[in-house]
Amino acid sequence: MFTTALAQRENTQLGELPLDLFAAIQSLKKELNAVILAHYYQEPDIQDIADFIGDSLQLARAAEKTNADAIVFAGVHFMAETAKILNPDKLVLLPDLNAGCSLADSCPADEFAAFKAAHPNHLVVSYINCSADIKAMSDIICTSSNAVKIVQQIPKEQPIIFAPDRNLGRYVMEQTGRDLVLWQGSCVVHETFSEKKIVQLKIAHPEAEAIAHPECESSVLRHASFIGSTAALLKYCQNSPTKEFIVATEPGIIHQMQKLAPDKHFIPAPPMNNCACNECPFMRLNTLEKLYWAMKNRTPEITMAEDIRLAALRPMQRMLEMSV
Repeated sequence: MFTTALAQRENTQLGELPLDLFAAIQSLKKELNAVILAHYYQEPDIQDIADFIGDSLQLARAAEKTNADAIVFAGVHFMAETAKILNPDKLVLLPDLNAGCSLADSCPADEFAAFKAAHPNHLVVSYINCSADIKAMSDIICTSSNAVKIVQQIPKEQPIIFAPDRNLGRYVMEQTGRDLVLWQGSCVVHETFSEKKIVQLKIAHPEAEAIAHPECESSVLRHASFIGSTAALLKYCQNSPTKEFIVATEPGIIHQMQKLAPDKHFIPAPPMNNCACNECPFMRLNTLEKLYWAMKNRTPEITMAEDIRLAALRPMQRMLEMSV
């Protein structure tokens, strides 16, 4: 845990913060009978206080299995929605309601409904990085961990729409040999990595392995010795004899990589411009302070219409069944 988190924090409009935020959050967790779920892309302080850290599939499974009365989801909006879909009777809190997702936003429900209508008889496989409305229009949900496995289980004669990420869809097509109809959405973070700068890094670090998330563009993936979900990248780094890695995904994962493989060196893949564009601006909206206030005030709470929840639940359940 960062020592700065144990010191006096700034006051906010919500009131005076406790001296020890970590202790205060642990106390609120007992009071609420809450579980804190955090994505790998969250800031290190949040990762350190979370009960469970994972990628989208791991977090969905954790949300499904929890016996807690409240779920505090340190991630982005669609992730907290997923927890609510699976746990309608639990209080689901998101530290900042503005923590959205550029990929989810790239697939508006009305436009996707028209797209789906234009491709009758197609099965809809949607990446979990989408809104509850898109999940409700889908037949099966997938994550970057299981997308290939799920598509491989669908009969070859069945035409498929894959949404919303075109880069993950293209990767699935390459891995399965299937011809998918792709919705043209993308993640601003994973599209910002520079192929030129990665090549330059590989020249400067000839012993380093480049590893990448399949949401990256194909120009980046071609330089990766391993491609996988955030959880798969983490496991690969632990097990590989290589001591240096160039990591082409949101750099929040490097905190866990360094904790689990302290003898190794991790280099975040640089964006095209001299900016922090390889950091997800939505994930970083959540802070330890906001997490504390969310638990103390029981808000912002994630809610949704029951008909949407039930429609979105079915493809989520199919994913979990097909991922065993």
